Amino acid sequence: MPDQTLNGTTSAAAAAELQQLLLATEDIRGFLDELATLTVRVLPGELSCGITMRRDHEAITVASSDTRASQVDEIQYGHHQGPCLHSLATGEEVLVDDLAADQRWGDYQMPALGHGIRSSLSLPLHAQGQVLGALNIYASQPHAFGSHEREAAGRFAGEAARALALAVRIAERTEMSQHLQTALASRAVIDQALGILMGQNRCPAAEAFDILRTASQNRNVKLRDIAVQIVTAVSGQPPADQPRFTSWRGSTAK
Repeated sequence: MPDQTLNGTTSAAAAAELQQLLLATEDIRGFLDELATLTVRVLPGELSCGITMRRDHEAITVASSDTRASQVDEIQYGHHQGPCLHSLATGEEVLVDDLAADQRWGDYQMPALGHGIRSSLSLPLHAQGQVLGALNIYASQPHAFGSHEREAAGRFAGEAARALALAVRIAERTEMSQHLQTALASRAVIDQALGILMGQNRCPAAEAFDILRTASQNRNVKLRDIAVQIVTAVSGQPPADQPRFTSWRGSTAK
């Protein structure tokens, strides 16, 4: 069966471009911005796109292809109703053929029409049994999303959801890695301070740690900051921020 096309781009090519976005963008925000732009490029018609996700239990637009999409999304958040919120909450596709005749979300209707929106398609981004977000596609013409357009958008949303799930996973692991590096750096400074205290007081490590902890508590200063002060006082310069071992793969001490 020949590959389907999305505005002249094959489904396989669109999937490959999504994968390229993952490699080319430095963080998840950049990926989401590029995803919104790619959506309106590969789908037929003059469209706007917003991507809605939840943060701290609140729906927010994390990326948009233009200001109109973000403004229309914000109308829905302000009134706590609208097609993209319904799609995000239910995990279902929501089609608005002609907003001028669709009164399902009364408080949303007139402001959105004021922004030139006549039809829209909201698609949930499913991954790993959950709804990661919603892809909100807006058109200035009524009936912009026929069966062909909906099928094409649905296929693209499926590819986008898989790419987004991977981007979120990479972002989470990057954050964990950064926290780990910070913890390792703190541990390295504390170990240096303990070595200094052991030499000065001719005591074992456990006793040196008690001295360091007592100083931290008495001064109401973090343990690492006390350690930095001790190392700086003895060496004449602040300790390096990086731990001696910075990688899990074949690292060697600097």
